[in-house]
Parts: sequence; C-alpha cells; structure tokens
Amino acid sequence: KQWYQRRVPITAGIIQSLYPAPKYTLFMSFCDFAAGLSVGICGLASGFAIGIVGDAGVRSTAQQPKLFVGMILILIFAEVLGLYGLIVGIILHIRITTKATS
Repeated sequence: KQWYQRRVPITAGIIQSLYPAPKYTLFMSFCDFAAGLSVGICGLASGFAIGIVGDAGVRSTAQQPKLFVGMILILIFAEVLGLYGLIVGIILHIRITTKATS
C-alpha cells in the first residue's frame, strides 16, 4: 500500500471523533421528507400552472394586446405557489433545528 492509502482511514477516524454526528430521530426524518415533498410538489404545480397560463397568455395576447397585464398577474400568482412551498419547507427545517438543539 502507498503511504496515503494507510493514512486516510486514520484521518477519517480522527475527524469523526472530533465532530460526532447529531442524533437523527424519526421526527426529524419525517420533517425532512415533508419539507422535500412540499417544495417538490409546489414547484411542480407552479411549473405546470406557469406553462399552461404562459401558453394561453401568449396566444391570447397575440389576438388581444389588452390581455397582457392580466396574463402577467396570473403568472405572478402561479409563481407564488412555488414560493409558498419553499417557505413551508424552510419552516419545517427550522422546526427540526430548534427541536434538535432543545
């Protein structure tokens, strides 16, 4: 074996003893799962809504230019769906960190 192949496991053991892994409970894992689901599903729904509204909006704006402002407002409301999912995910993750420290 080379010299660096012998020292890597020793170094990894020392680092692991200096920084022990935090206890990861079932509650924390379900909160992480729920945060991921909320971000993913809300992002997916937001993407579908933006795609459908964008397609219909571009077609209708070509026929009636007055509809542009309404289309932009509906696109903003569709985009907020993804933002709400992100906010819920952040709140769930903050709940995990506050439960872990207390």
